Amino acid sequence: MFFESYKAILYSDTLVPDIFINEYMPSMDGDCVKIFVHCLFLSKYNKYATTKDLSKKLGIELNKVKDSLIYLESIGVISRKENSSSIIINDLKEKEIKKVYRLKSTSTPEEAVLSSERNKKRNTTITSINNKFFQGIMPPSWYTDIDAWFDKYEFEEDVMFTLFQYCYEHNGLSKNYIIKVADSWKSKNVRNSFDLDNYSLQYEKFKSIRGKIVKKLGLNRNLTEYENEYVEKWVEGYKYDFDIIEIALKKTPKKSNPSFEYLNSIIKDWRENNLKTKEEILAYDSVRKLNSKQYKVSEIPQHGNFNQRKYDKEYFDNLYEEI
Repeated sequence: MFFESYKAILYSDTLVPDIFINEYMPSMDGDCVKIFVHCLFLSKYNKYATTKDLSKKLGIELNKVKDSLIYLESIGVISRKENSSSIIINDLKEKEIKKVYRLKSTSTPEEAVLSSERNKKRNTTITSINNKFFQGIMPPSWYTDIDAWFDKYEFEEDVMFTLFQYCYEHNGLSKNYIIKVADSWKSKNVRNSFDLDNYSLQYEKFKSIRGKIVKKLGLNRNLTEYENEYVEKWVEGYKYDFDIIEIALKKTPKKSNPSFEYLNSIIKDWRENNLKTKEEILAYDSVRKLNSKQYKVSEIPQHGNFNQRKYDKEYFDNLYEEI
């Protein structure tokens, strides 16, 4: 494959765009970065190199070179010419400008004023996010993404800032992680700071109960996604505290991996019978145990219920003779 060039060879430099460093490089591993920089270098001189050449030159496995080129193409850093083996190093600056630029549609004076006020608040929030979490050098694409998230999730400005604060403290500022958290907040009807405070209280309660469940069951692992959903349903959906859930835990056989499906069947039965307190549940279980015992006893044949065998006089006469 050919790498196109536009600069002289003597004493030239290979320039790596800051946008690549800030926007694309954090998601790549070291081998992928090495391959991109080397391709950038080759493109200046119109040099031809196969994937095998890259593999030998950089000391990277052939399959890794192929996978990295596919990945670089998928994120728009490079592209391939049709019906050709040539690879083009894309102009990342131009690519980002096209992302940021959007045609302005017409609006009424009232809409323009409202939009202007809204944009002032958003811009202030975005500036604060830039200064707080990106040291003032936030990549351009983040501006359009945050603006789109405002529209998609309908978060107020303080909630958007808190979203970045939460993600920064927990798992870093990956866009996929931010979207995952934002989707979760939206599903809980979080829009303003009041909604977020209520959600935070509920989430802290959920985490506390989840921790107690893990401890009581003696699990040396985190709960799976599906087990978390069960606990979330018990706490947030059914509004049950741990003292109620613990009653169900005591019914679980001592196993290394207790069945949450079994636990859920017990707790769901309480919910369907409109049982809300620990006392109501204990009374309900006592009645069920009593009815179960009575049912089992009624199945056992009682004294006097057996059919007696009848013996005639000849049977006893023969018995005596044998004795």
